[in-house]
Amino acid sequence: MWRCTGPRWSDGGGARAAGGYEQRLGWYCAERGEARTSALPAGKVLAFAAEGERRCLGVWRGGRWIVCPYAAVIDGAAARDQCAECARLDRSRSVAADTMADDPRPYGVYLAYFGPGLLKVGITAAARGPARLVEQGAVAYAWLGRGPLMAARRAEALLGSALGVPDRFAKAAKRAARGVLPPLAERRAELARLHARARELDGWPETLAPADFVFGDHSVVFGLDRIPPGAGELGALTAGAEIVGEVLAGAGADVYLRLRVPGGSGGEEGAKGEEVVAVLDARLLSGWVLAPAVGRVTTVSVREVPYGEVGDGGQEGLF
Repeated sequence: MWRCTGPRWSDGGGARAAGGYEQRLGWYCAERGEARTSALPAGKVLAFAAEGERRCLGVWRGGRWIVCPYAAVIDGAAARDQCAECARLDRSRSVAADTMADDPRPYGVYLAYFGPGLLKVGITAAARGPARLVEQGAVAYAWLGRGPLMAARRAEALLGSALGVPDRFAKAAKRAARGVLPPLAERRAELARLHARARELDGWPETLAPADFVFGDHSVVFGLDRIPPGAGELGALTAGAEIVGEVLAGAGADVYLRLRVPGGSGGEEGAKGEEVVAVLDARLLSGWVLAPAVGRVTTVSVREVPYGEVGDGGQEGLF
C-alpha cells in the first residue's frame, strides 16, 4: 500500500527540466520500507481517487521514514501531514524550531521574491543551494551571505528589525502575486535594491561572509507563462473524491491543472463536464492512498478566486 508523501523538487531532471529542477510527488510503502517519486511534467495527465483515510506519515529522519506508531488519522484539509505526537518529535531536532543550534553546517542567507512588494529573508543549509527557494515557490532570489547557523540567524533577525523584511508570506499572497508579475528586469531591480540596503546595515555578523548580488529567477522552471489569470483553487480531498486533469505548471507545493468538473448542458458533452483551470496544494495529497479514478471529471470542490485576491490563506513554514 503506497501512500503519497506530497510534493518534492528534484535537481536531477537534467535536460528534462529547466534549470535542472523538476516537480515530483513522493510515495512511501511502510510494508516494504521503500520510498519513490513520480514526475509531474507539464502535459502529464493525472487521474486518481482518494482511498480509505488520510493517515499521519510519521517522521523523516536519517534518510528514511519513521512510521507513525499510532497510524493516526489526520484532517484532510490540513497542510501538515503529521499527527501532534509526530510533529513534536520532528521539531525536537529542527533548525526551523531552533532545536539544532549546534548544527556545524554552513548556512546561506537569502532574499526571496514572490511578487511586487513580496520579498522575504530566510536561511537554508548552504549545501542545498537554491532547492529551498524552489520548494517555497520563490519566483526570484539572491544570496546575501554564508556562514555558521547562528550568524545566519542573526542576519535574518537584523533584516527583520532594521528593514521590516518578513520571514514568511501566506500561501494566498504568493498565488495572487504570480498573476501580476512585472517583467524580469523589474523583478531584478526590486531585488537588487533590497540587497544593497541589506549590505549597508550596521551590525552585520562578522562570521557571515557577504555575497555580491547575483540574480536568480525560477519563472521558466515553474512554467509561470502557462498559468492563466483567475485560476481557481481545489479544495481538500475526502474519501472517494477524484481529481482528473492535465498538469500545466508547478510552483513550490502548488500544481496547476486543467480539469473537467461536473457541469455542461447535458448529453455527451455534459457528461464530460466543463473545463476549468485550478491550483492544487499538493501537500493535501500526502497521507492518502491514491487509487486510479473511475470517472472522467474532478469531484473535489473548486473555489473561484477573484483575480488579484490575496487574503490570509495561512502561513507557510520557514524551511
